[in-house]
Amino acid sequence: MQKIKFILKYLKYKLSAKHRKGFGIHSPFLYHFVREILFGKQYFYAYDAIAELRYDLFESNEEIQVKDFGAGSKVMKSNIRKIKDIAKFSGISEKFGEMLFRIIEHYKPQTIIELGTSLGLGTLYLTMPDSKTKIYTIEGCPETAKKALQNFEEFNVKNINQIVGNIDDELPNVLKNINKLDFVYFDGNHQKEATLNYFNWCKQKVHNDTIFYFDDIHWSKGMEEAWEEIKADKEVRLTVDLFFSGIVFFRKELSKENFVVKF
Repeated sequence: MQKIKFILKYLKYKLSAKHRKGFGIHSPFLYHFVREILFGKQYFYAYDAIAELRYDLFESNEEIQVKDFGAGSKVMKSNIRKIKDIAKFSGISEKFGEMLFRIIEHYKPQTIIELGTSLGLGTLYLTMPDSKTKIYTIEGCPETAKKALQNFEEFNVKNINQIVGNIDDELPNVLKNINKLDFVYFDGNHQKEATLNYFNWCKQKVHNDTIFYFDDIHWSKGMEEAWEEIKADKEVRLTVDLFFSGIVFFRKELSKENFVVKF
């Protein structure tokens, strides 16, 4: 029943979402964001390298024991999971990963936090645009984090600070050592209370150009409620709903608006 409801919500989104390629958008900032970044046509060499890793993960029958601090998986019920299933059902897709890469490449954030490393595909999209970017990525499952580290070593990336532990415990410690946050990727715990807690903790370190990226905003009723509260927050100026993810801007010069963009 939940799967059917989710499919119906997605169909509703596809039928009602607008502004594809920027059509009908009056905000110059958002028009540029949609035209040049969401639907940007730039090619980057890193796309092929990450795609090759994705293919290898999709072929892996290796099994690991997963420790899940969040809401769990709607697809993978056992804690013993194959790498290929984790990559398929938990890893960021190629379409959204490349879009994430373009955001990082364009806005050039210097300090990034990722909540939920998984196998590290999303982390690589975050790190490869600029080797000078400092990335903190937190993963609760030791075995999953171990596989991600192997992938980071294969790519020879040096700017990733990997932290293994419960986000509830580790995120406050990371934030203590950061003066300001440029970009946060929320993908570690798909529960309403946790999502809002992480949002409010990270919000203390934002500045005018900070961007928050939330994964799975329509994953459950609780996540949709969290998304509504985030949209209504007085410090949030502009939000973009792409159904599978939501993007938040804090730029004070923007009018407070919420857009649903067909992507």
